[in-house]
Amino acid sequence: MKPRISVLTLGVADLDRALAFYRDGLGLPTDGIVGREFEHGAVAFFDLSGGLKLAIWAQDDICHDTGLAKTPVSSTAVTIGHNVMLRSEVDDLMAAAGRAGAEIVKSPQDTFYGGYAGYFRDPDGHLWEVVWNPHLLPVED
Repeated sequence: MKPRISVLTLGVADLDRALAFYRDGLGLPTDGIVGREFEHGAVAFFDLSGGLKLAIWAQDDICHDTGLAKTPVSSTAVTIGHNVMLRSEVDDLMAAAGRAGAEIVKSPQDTFYGGYAGYFRDPDGHLWEVVWNPHLLPVED
């Protein structure tokens, strides 16, 4: 398999609430919800770095599309890492996430590898790590 992952999709309980969290709370760019004209098709895409997209799609619609039974979100099954350029950005982004309705799971603190990081859960329980790693800085867009 070639490394061509282009979309990460999060199943959400309430698409409008999740849109507000990611667009208004975290400031991720999006054209909003598209596909409402299709049964089970409403989805929102957010532009991330390197051409990667984050999608939010109702968990019920994912179940319909895949045929799998709905199960609770496990916050420890997957984490999404957001690397920042400056240590201070960790605090800023964690505060923004908290104001937007995220649960702060672990306040920012020094890491064992010389970085600085914290964790939050979005309103649907998806776990995000906000991290400044001086040895793995993101490529500037």
